[in-house]
Amino acid sequence: MYLQFADRIEKQIKSGVLNVGDKLPSIREVCAETGYSMSTVSKAYYEVESRSLIESRPQSGYYVSNISSRIITEPSSSKPALSLQNIESEDLIDLVYGDMKKEVTMLSLGFPSNELLPIAKLNKGMVQAMRSLPNSGTSYEDIQGNPNLRKEIARWSFSWGGSLTEEDIITTPGCISAISDCLMTLTKPGDTIITESPVYFGVLQLAKSLGLYVMELPTNMTTGIELEALKKVLAAKKIKACVLMSNFSNPSGSSMPVEHKKEAVRLMEFYNVPLIEDDIHGDLYFGSSRPTNCKTYDESGIVLCCSSVSKTLAPGYRVGWVSPGKFKKEILRTKLYHTISSPTITHEVVGDFLKNGRYENHLRKIRQILNRNCTNYINTVLESFPSGTKVSQPQGGFFLWVELDKKIDTTAFYHLALKHNISIAPGRIFSFQNQFSNCMRLSFGLPWSNELRASIQILGKLAEKQL
Repeated sequence: MYLQFADRIEKQIKSGVLNVGDKLPSIREVCAETGYSMSTVSKAYYEVESRSLIESRPQSGYYVSNISSRIITEPSSSKPALSLQNIESEDLIDLVYGDMKKEVTMLSLGFPSNELLPIAKLNKGMVQAMRSLPNSGTSYEDIQGNPNLRKEIARWSFSWGGSLTEEDIITTPGCISAISDCLMTLTKPGDTIITESPVYFGVLQLAKSLGLYVMELPTNMTTGIELEALKKVLAAKKIKACVLMSNFSNPSGSSMPVEHKKEAVRLMEFYNVPLIEDDIHGDLYFGSSRPTNCKTYDESGIVLCCSSVSKTLAPGYRVGWVSPGKFKKEILRTKLYHTISSPTITHEVVGDFLKNGRYENHLRKIRQILNRNCTNYINTVLESFPSGTKVSQPQGGFFLWVELDKKIDTTAFYHLALKHNISIAPGRIFSFQNQFSNCMRLSFGLPWSNELRASIQILGKLAEKQL
């Protein structure tokens, strides 16, 4: 109840009903007007204060903070050259992800902190799975995957408007494994695929390892890949596959509007180009309902939708899946040749977690936490970083995309920040082209604290010194 009330106050501030400097009603006045308890109103005010939208003044009350009036400037749309390039970035990726020391604040990581995960409940599920599975889960499972898990994933598809059955699902050891199976099935060395730009570096490096060429397309940091560019490339080039993250993209946080998703599917069907959709962040929405994905509008089987619980529940369990549409037979064969079987015990655990409703309860909690984290990160960046800094406003997921002054090279900035035990993800690793050198990705998957706020403030001071 207090979170709902806090959301109402935030909405009034952002819509201009409450302006900077306005005094909020006292806690007693709100209790008398609404019937809420003093505890509920106090917690709501404290919550809104933690979002940096209001501030308490001793002996006076709560007032709308001046931070709430800051204008957020959206990062620039990308403009990659519509050509095949490959500037090396493996060494930088190795640096960023090769040394995860405990004393370092890992704003570079792309998964939730352990403090946000229901580890005790998962442990109980693990014990139960070992007791119930044949041979305690040591045997290979069916090639297509755990039936219980596939059934629950199919049931969960109703949340995004899908109507899948367990026969439409193939499980994999994580989402990147699902994408890998799709690319290995649909392409051969020398083929060209298209992606948004910036794009998750794992997709770029996977494509490179398979001998594929990657063409990056112009992308808006709010609405995702630009459809006109997509249409032109599909009409002019021989494209074997398209890889998109339609909801809360990594690293930009962009989300394709419904009409864009529909049009993207229509274009893929018209040009007969498979769409490999990464929907790993779709369940981490901040709004009132789960967004659809491209698979929702797929009537021909051209979309291969990949996902996982690695960003929501258990990164190390390696539980992923793909709904491969008309490519099921070929994907199954690829999985057989390269994986044989998914991890038996962990897939059983997650299947039961979904079945018993624990996953849905967990998601409600983690979405609220991430939403608050996102607001806190944005506010702290706006108050701490140099004037002119641009920051994304994602409606879900884990990531902020921050665009700094062009004088700042975030690769050098990464090394500077690491001296202060703070790790960021330089924008350069999210493209094969010479782009995003003044950008960085920050993950808000860490529990918010005064120490975390201080780390972001240090980044802001370091950025100021670079100008």
